[in-house]
Amino acid sequence: MSVEKMEFQAETKRLLDLVVNSIYTNKEIFLRELISNASDALDKLRIESLTNPELAKDEEREIFVIPDETTKTVTISDNGIGMTRDEVITNIGTIAKSGTKDFLDKLREASGAAAQELIGQFGVGFYSAFIVADTVELLTRKAGTDSAVKWTSDGAGEYEIEDCEKETHGTIIVLHLKKEFCGDEEYNFTDAYQIEQLIKKYSDFVRYPIKMNFNVKGDKDGESIVEVRTVNSMKPLWSRNKSEITREEYDEFFKQQMHEWEAPLEIFHIKAEGTVEYTALLCIPKKAPHNLYYTDYEVGLQLYSRHVFIMDKCKDFLPEWLRFVKGLVDSPDLPLNISREVLQQSTEVKVIGKALEKSILRQLEKMLKEDRDKYEEFWTQFGKSLKIGVYNSMFDQKAKDSLKDLLLFKTSYEGKFSTLAEYVARMPDFQKKIYVAPGKDAAAIERLPQMELLRERGLEVIYLTDPVDEFTTNVLHDYDEKEFQSITREDFELDDAESQKVKAEVEEIAKTHGDLLKDVKEAIGDNVKEVRLSSSLKSSAVCLVTGEGGPSLSMEKTFEAMNNPLFKATQILELNPNHAVFKKLENLHALGKDAPEFKDLCTTLYSLALLIEGVLPQNPADLANKVADLLTK
Repeated sequence: MSVEKMEFQAETKRLLDLVVNSIYTNKEIFLRELISNASDALDKLRIESLTNPELAKDEEREIFVIPDETTKTVTISDNGIGMTRDEVITNIGTIAKSGTKDFLDKLREASGAAAQELIGQFGVGFYSAFIVADTVELLTRKAGTDSAVKWTSDGAGEYEIEDCEKETHGTIIVLHLKKEFCGDEEYNFTDAYQIEQLIKKYSDFVRYPIKMNFNVKGDKDGESIVEVRTVNSMKPLWSRNKSEITREEYDEFFKQQMHEWEAPLEIFHIKAEGTVEYTALLCIPKKAPHNLYYTDYEVGLQLYSRHVFIMDKCKDFLPEWLRFVKGLVDSPDLPLNISREVLQQSTEVKVIGKALEKSILRQLEKMLKEDRDKYEEFWTQFGKSLKIGVYNSMFDQKAKDSLKDLLLFKTSYEGKFSTLAEYVARMPDFQKKIYVAPGKDAAAIERLPQMELLRERGLEVIYLTDPVDEFTTNVLHDYDEKEFQSITREDFELDDAESQKVKAEVEEIAKTHGDLLKDVKEAIGDNVKEVRLSSSLKSSAVCLVTGEGGPSLSMEKTFEAMNNPLFKATQILELNPNHAVFKKLENLHALGKDAPEFKDLCTTLYSLALLIEGVLPQNPADLANKVADLLTK
């Protein structure tokens, strides 16, 4: 049979190089990953056989692991779903996931544990085989077909693929081990007893038997005979009492079952009896997957009925904002042949889902109150999901109320995370609104001209640095009957007596400068809706604010990044009547509204206001020339 040589996809080449050459403290992890893949293949066959019983008939589903000292190999085989030739090329020769380039760039910069975390997040466990193997052979035959295929590679950038013979469906992976893994005191993966211990350590809860061959003494003349043993317990962890399970057992279960590289941040083991009986074993991972907010991220919990696997990625238990929660639900009240369509209408599923959501919320509330450092660690990874939850509950006040006290924001108060309740508790008596400011980051917000006044008054501002933050505060509208007020909106003003006095003085100045403001607006054109005087600027000459109803400039940039240019901010230019530039503007205006010097100063001030907001003017070169001319006059 002819052998075809093919090259890995470019991204796959890079990934293989990084995997093989990264520094791993835990070389043995390859076995867990390959056994997990075998278990997944058996799950897929079981699901397929529900509608096509001929695929598997009455055979026992099992995984075999065979270490061989003579050939220096480890073989992992299963009688699962198997793959076609095209599926082998697609699943192994290509990485077709959103964010691949970003992932690989991060991985190239990382090393050791950091690299391991990233690889685990991306879910490319098969490639871990090349950590311990010089060459990997894969033989596979898709259930329901007669043709098989053999795939071979040394991980250097190419692979060979050819048609072959295989008696049964499923997959066999043969690892030709590197020399350092065939006899070293720490690693000897050809030793059956070392492999057995690794299986018990990492894969004891796999629901299919993992079998190995052991040489034992026979009854006759002490001859050695081969004995086949099942080395994993297969007893579902969630069926045991919580008091009998150690944290280490939970950690290893989630690493194996959910393909996590790190122990979970938080674990939920829930058993309920009553109208609906169920057991749930859930976790919040330590790190967010790199593609958590991409469309290709598969959301949902594993579903079991009486310990029998029914469905992977069942989306009907938890709301979208809890997409980061991983785990499983096992309920005897659900039939074994339940379909996705039936699930969507199932009262039992809805009851279980509501109960799980409440349990997770209670645990997050407890974590926030009792272990702030841990909660902030959670928030750094998954806080965006909760904010999206608020946004999605636009017309659901109950849902908003359940989430608003879990929100954290960085603020100008020591630059630390703060809850909304903590912010309100620090507000002075005269402050009636919660001040927020959108921006790229805290440093950019601190540079906003409006911040100078707030710092002078000792008033705290919430930083809205995530694109979803503004949507979240807009949906909430208020907290503890105190409205959110953006300091970059046209209606921003302080409530204290001194600020009201300044406002009145500025309004008097505006009455005598109506023509000037109208002509500045005319010189700038339709880019701004209005030009007015500001009562909130201190040392800055100019700033931009946006209209009350539409998007802010920060929102506009977010929409542009999403290739949606329809949402434009209504821009209002504010001038500081107490700044020397305003006096200069008056003098030039006296030359006439059509004077080139006057028009140049007006458009330059607008361009500078854009730069303060982090927006590049339409013609940067023109701005540079005008500034140069002004400097020489």
